[in-house]
Order: sequence, then C-alpha cells, then structure tokens
Amino acid sequence: MADKYKSFSELAHHEAQDIDYRLRSRKCGAALAVIAPHGGGIEPGTSELAEAIAGRELSYYSFEGIKQTNNRDLHLTSATFDEPEGIALVAASSGVVALHGEESDEEVIFLGGLDKNLGDRLRASLEASGFIVQVHTNAALQGIAASNICNRGIGGCGVQLELSNGLRRTFFGSLSRSGRGVKTERFNQFVAAMRAVLLS
Repeated sequence: MADKYKSFSELAHHEAQDIDYRLRSRKCGAALAVIAPHGGGIEPGTSELAEAIAGRELSYYSFEGIKQTNNRDLHLTSATFDEPEGIALVAASSGVVALHGEESDEEVIFLGGLDKNLGDRLRASLEASGFIVQVHTNAALQGIAASNICNRGIGGCGVQLELSNGLRRTFFGSLSRSGRGVKTERFNQFVAAMRAVLLS
C-alpha cells in the first residue's frame, strides 16, 4: 500500500502533532537506539516493545499514530523516513534496532538490516527463547537499503525486526489502544531476549 504522504513536512501540513501523531524520544549519549518509526496505531505494539527494550540504558524513539481511525495514513516508509527528531537521534547513535509490524497471521519475526553480526546474535537469543526467526521473502521488508532508517546510525548498519500481526497479538491483551496496556508473559520473554543481547 502506497504512503499517503511522501515526506514528514507534507504529513505535518495536514496532521496535527499531539492530536493525530506524537513524537517520543529519549537520548542516552551515543548508545544504541531502539526505535519504532511506525508506532502507536500505525503498526500497533511496536512502540510499547521498543520502549521496554530500550529501558533506561538505550536511546529510544517512536513516531506514534494517535488518531481514532486511519492511523495507516501516517506511515512514512523506512527508506525515506525524514522526521527531524528521529533522524537526529538515529544519526547520533552507535547503532539502531528498528521494530516494525508485519501483517501475516503466523507468529514469526522477520529479521533484516545490514548489521549481520548483531542480527545473528539477536536471532540466537530469540530462537533460544522459542521464537521463530526468518528472513522475509519480500526484499522491501528486509531492511537492506542503505537509506533505511535502521541503517542510518553512526556505523551505517542496523537491525530491522518485522514482527508479524500474529506474533504481536500474543504480546498484549489485544492490539487495540486499551488492549496494548495489558502485557503478556510472551511480551516479557521477547523483551528479555532482546535486552540480553543489546546490553551485553
């Protein structure tokens, strides 16, 4: 599905900050950043996961859709994502892990990005916790473009995790705004598996 807006400036001209969308970030020096560029209602569950994984030790950023309906209108594709606060935080970070929502019903994590070393370590930790990790057959969901937001940190390479709809549903009471306030044990297992690598 094509994005409604081609840039953040175009989006901001038509949508109101803190009414339609919200920016949330916390910078921890040059630490690795965990980001959800399609958070809130755009790809539900990704911002809650990113914030929990970052904790107090890692940088965090989320661009969140907070409209009552049609949050998909706020999607800005990762290869051209240009919201200034997020771009600045990523550019000052040693590396980036970006969380996204994928729409299939199977419970799977699709691993991508150009940081193969970190990606392999995350795969091992996630698989050890019982998660299924694959590479998406759609190259557009593999995070391999140099311009992808996950690859724009200091090192020029990062990790992209596309979390299927089926998997994200196991992390929360539901994927509705209120349902995402209820985290499951599977949520905790995912966060722990990620932090075990990112804080090591």
